[in-house]
Amino acid sequence: MSKISAAITAVGAYVPEYVLTNQILETMVDTNDEWITSRTGIKERRILKDDGKGTSYLAIKAAQDLINKKGIDPKEIELVIVATATPDMKAASTASYTASEIGATNAFSFDMDAACSSFLFGMSVAASYIESGRYKNVLLIGADKMSSIINYKDRATCIIFGDGAGAVLFEANDENLGLQDEYLRSDGTGREFLQATYGGSSHKLTAEILENGGQYAFQEGRTVFKNAVFNMADAAVKILERNNLTKDTVDWLAAHQANKRIIDATAQRIELDDSKVMMNIQKYGNTTSATLPLLINDYESQLKKGDNVIFAAFGGGFNWGAIYLKWAYNSK
Repeated sequence: MSKISAAITAVGAYVPEYVLTNQILETMVDTNDEWITSRTGIKERRILKDDGKGTSYLAIKAAQDLINKKGIDPKEIELVIVATATPDMKAASTASYTASEIGATNAFSFDMDAACSSFLFGMSVAASYIESGRYKNVLLIGADKMSSIINYKDRATCIIFGDGAGAVLFEANDENLGLQDEYLRSDGTGREFLQATYGGSSHKLTAEILENGGQYAFQEGRTVFKNAVFNMADAAVKILERNNLTKDTVDWLAAHQANKRIIDATAQRIELDDSKVMMNIQKYGNTTSATLPLLINDYESQLKKGDNVIFAAFGGGFNWGAIYLKWAYNSK
């Protein structure tokens, strides 16, 4: 009997209509298009402007896109995972609400958060459920409304982040396609350099904190950049070495879209040609948990069955890693 592997068999995505360009940001904060583009590669990002709509709205839209493209009955979905750093609420599961709204009434569901590595870690979790033989499919959604925790007077963060969601369906595969290997790591000593602090159990929100903008995300850019460059590239190298892969046998690099210079550094470390590097940071910015599924949604038509894809990410925590996946289908 062949070993069960967990393969991605469908993708979906959603980004809000409102486009926040670098030119618009120039009117909001002390910055300019050339400065942003040269340092990050970002030209624009999408923002969910509607009051009362949170991460679940993005997740639901991405899931519905997948369901419509795949033509599946949502009642057949057995597990829904929402990878997010910006859940709708502190104490009510965004995944549970998402599952109910898309009609996945026979699924159980939960949220998971590893900051910008949330979707990457979610791939590992989803695949493990499939490989156990207990479940035949898992819907994994990466979604974040980063605009809800961004201070648009802080140019260190407001130029980087956008809102969006992507979804993938994992199913059992007997052709040895799907997830092949993973290298995942974390280091909690790095959390002081990238965090959304207040509102958590150890940092109570007060009127004074709100007045001083303590509810917004903070990052110490230089330290985060240095750690991201080293750790993402290092994880990708380890995955290649462990699986006897080379620049010639890797078909695609799907790296977390945080900064073009970080993506370029990771590609250069594994000597990968630019034509094999997925890139959409210029359109969406850093959508945190959504960057990886948005990438494969944008590149779905170019992916071929059997392609070797290396996923890599780095996020606050610190959390980072790489996953080796063999693509399982040709798009229609």
